[in-house]
Amino acid sequence: MTEPWLSGSLTHLHPVPRAVLHCFEQARADLAHWTEGLSPEQLWARPFGLGPAGFHIRHAARSIDRLFTYAQGRLLDEAQMSALAAEMDAGASREELLDELGRVLGRVSEQLRALDPAALQESRGVGRKQLPTTVTGLLIHIAEHTQRHVGEAIVTVRVLKAL
Repeated sequence: MTEPWLSGSLTHLHPVPRAVLHCFEQARADLAHWTEGLSPEQLWARPFGLGPAGFHIRHAARSIDRLFTYAQGRLLDEAQMSALAAEMDAGASREELLDELGRVLGRVSEQLRALDPAALQESRGVGRKQLPTTVTGLLIHIAEHTQRHVGEAIVTVRVLKAL
């Protein structure tokens, strides 16, 4: 399979949102592939103290949601804060986790496709302290943070399968 960033797709978009969209495509494909056939027990297992694959999938989805909220110039709401506190709650199935990720990726992807490139350099604040960044900074962090947790999920799954 050709990786999304090498597919020649989305060339009509600015390179920053295009890269994030390609990241989303890669994340979705990698997580679907590596978690195929896993039970909820396997998804939430912690071999050698590693973070559960289920956590990494859920955290990726919810982090994308939170970080994109900041990119839009908004603060997190109570539902997002409650969801953050529940990220390690075990038990969700592969389908539930991938559905949550898919919903977030779908919603944020639509908004990225409509993003005015002039907004990329706008200042944004992150967190309660409103630490300074830009829309571009947030989008790049969304991509790198997503891939970091996809990689951690894959490592956990590979360790589980090796045991």
